[in-house]
Amino acid sequence: MPKASLHTLGCRLNQAETAIIANKLQQHGFEIVDFGQKADLTVINTCTVTEQADAKCRQAVRKSIRTNPDTFVTVIGCYAQMDVQRIQQIKGVDLIIGNEHKMQLHEHLNGLTKYDRPQVIHTSKISRDTFTIDTVGLFDAHTRANLKVQDGCNFVCSFCIIATARGPARSRSFDDIIREAYALRDMGFKEIVLTGVNIGTYQEKNYGFMDILKALEKIDGIHRIRISSIEPTTVSYEILDYIAESRKICKHLHIPVQSGDDRILESMRRKHDSHFFSDIIQYAYKNIPDVGIGTDVMVGYPGEDDAAFSNTKKLLADLPIAYYHVFTYSDRKRTRSYKMRPKVDHNVKKHRNRIMIEQGNRQKHTFYQKSIGSQMDVLFEQNAEGYWHGLSDNYIRVAAEGDNTLKNEIKKVHITRMYGERLVGDLL
Repeated sequence: MPKASLHTLGCRLNQAETAIIANKLQQHGFEIVDFGQKADLTVINTCTVTEQADAKCRQAVRKSIRTNPDTFVTVIGCYAQMDVQRIQQIKGVDLIIGNEHKMQLHEHLNGLTKYDRPQVIHTSKISRDTFTIDTVGLFDAHTRANLKVQDGCNFVCSFCIIATARGPARSRSFDDIIREAYALRDMGFKEIVLTGVNIGTYQEKNYGFMDILKALEKIDGIHRIRISSIEPTTVSYEILDYIAESRKICKHLHIPVQSGDDRILESMRRKHDSHFFSDIIQYAYKNIPDVGIGTDVMVGYPGEDDAAFSNTKKLLADLPIAYYHVFTYSDRKRTRSYKMRPKVDHNVKKHRNRIMIEQGNRQKHTFYQKSIGSQMDVLFEQNAEGYWHGLSDNYIRVAAEGDNTLKNEIKKVHITRMYGERLVGDLL
């Protein structure tokens, strides 16, 4: 039985797709082994969101070749879609597959015969049609399963390459989503994470994103439904009200803002302004008990002066946001912002990045501190350093002492203290 090793870089959607590809390979006779182990086939699912992401992809490819020089190396995904020529220059790569064809990887392996020059399966045009997935994700090492509901994006923010790498927005067949949800339930997963590029734009026939939430909530055995990153203008008050009343949808939202300055937001071609974002956050906080709210924020976008940066700092400091993902602007060819001026000095970008990370850490600390003394339902995932670690429904890392029966179990925990980046408590 040939062995296959898979490695994922980047987003949760990439993780979902790698899991599906792994299952397809297993169905076609491969044994799936951990990345870095000796394997006949190595698959690297890549990311291209920043220049740093590109560099990490190249490093991962080279490292896999050094570690296992005889393996058949296949590079797939967003970086494979955007920079075929650069990947072709890496000696030892055998196959490069863009986003349109990567889910059919198993059809292009040619007996794992290594090539002198990489074979390329790639098209710049990506289908906009409704899609189905003919298998289920393989999440052997996880207690939460990612469920892909959508792909692509029509928003085309000025700094973002993903709309080019992933193509136009398209939705997965509603019935196919529910089929995989049942399959994941039958595999023992208690939490399903809905993922895509722009999931709030889901639309298939008469079904919208709210219909997915309602249908999944009816499935016995699925205890949690988590919404991954969702754009501000696609989070309706109807969705927020439904989350507030739901028994299963996690009280957790990740809503990217990118900037708190309206001039910068307009230049970014974002669909919201600072007031709209503020209203959504405050409504969610007021109406969803104990909600944990995260956001993405970018520093150093072209034209971001001190005043614009101060507006971003103030907006986020004034809102009940639990954590930030802070990104430093990175020029990407084939985006509108690539030619924009003036560029922000590199050292200024580093300084602003540090300021926002520190501010985010303070808000996260405050959010965590509020939970001390409370009781939380925690889905336990793994044992480390004598404690079992898991996640609350509002996205707080929690540790508690317990035995091996805790894995993949949801237990109530009385929170007693904060330790590092997590809360610690006692099982009830």
